[in-house]
Amino acid sequence: MPIRRLPPYLVNRIAAGEVVERPASAIKELIENAIDAGASRVEIQADGGGLSRILVADDGSGMAAGELPLAVERHATSKLDPGGDGLYDLLRIATLGFRGEALPSIGAVARLALASRARGEAEAHALLVEGGCLGAVSPCAFAEAHGARIEVRDLFYATPARLKFMKSARSEAMAIAEEVKRQAMAQETVAFHLDLDGRRVLRLEREAAGANGRLARLAAILGRDFSGNALALDQERDGVRLTGHAALPTYNRGNSAHQYLFVNGRPVRDRLLQGALRAAYADVLARDRHPVAALYLDLDPVLVDVNVHPAKAEVRFRDPALARGLIVGALRHALAGAGHRASTTVSAQALGGFRPGGS
Repeated sequence: MPIRRLPPYLVNRIAAGEVVERPASAIKELIENAIDAGASRVEIQADGGGLSRILVADDGSGMAAGELPLAVERHATSKLDPGGDGLYDLLRIATLGFRGEALPSIGAVARLALASRARGEAEAHALLVEGGCLGAVSPCAFAEAHGARIEVRDLFYATPARLKFMKSARSEAMAIAEEVKRQAMAQETVAFHLDLDGRRVLRLEREAAGANGRLARLAAILGRDFSGNALALDQERDGVRLTGHAALPTYNRGNSAHQYLFVNGRPVRDRLLQGALRAAYADVLARDRHPVAALYLDLDPVLVDVNVHPAKAEVRFRDPALARGLIVGALRHALAGAGHRASTTVSAQALGGFRPGGS
């Protein structure tokens, strides 16, 4: 079989598979765009598990009419600037997005509608993309003074084979809710509202920046029991800072689904960090029990590579041992300081056993 050059539309659809694996992936990318645009409020709607319809609206800086076609062009981005020598530095990425792949990937496999008004502009404009085919930019109605409104319909209609691998609408909706929660935990100063099939399932208003605001956001997502049983963390070593909250050993779960890890404001799923968390609790938790924690690492972008995978959920540290050692050391120090303190849940159950009729 001879070697052939694939047509652009097919290249885009193949590449989209790495960026947009499921509806939650598309929502993740759109939320990151909103955060990078300076949004203080993000509204998310999803119908049919996100396969029928997704809407993400924000009050960020918005896009000018001339930028809309560029926004859906692969590898076009506003998030990387060349230095004085004209070169781009991928070692100092300070934004959540930077690859310029999200909107083109979504537009390649779905029906995509963009509407936006740039800050300071009198008129808003819209652009439609269907299966990678662009329409014309045209003026449109837009209620907000500035921001963007991205609507996705019939996700994966252009790649029917991908639809066969989707889970039920309920499972996809649960994945969407989990993704929005992760993003909200990373951005406590941003309001998040999530509607699934017309029902409001998450309403998180803006919190103050800092430890108290972050704990309030965690309590709103993980429950007040978590905040009452959480140990505060704040340690720094060689330019890497660890903050966040980790629960008492007696406040644990049967799986690791309640472990949230963030690097420079980016939710990640990193084996090194997960292993460090397990190691810190190894002496105080049974092997089949898992700690509940939200850990935030902040460090110079040059010390961590986020350009590992198009989904940007994996990272590589220049000094993995430093990151691991900081987490293990800070957690063990906090756990030692807590002594034999038990979680309020366990304490309440124990007290119930001494009350008349308690069991």
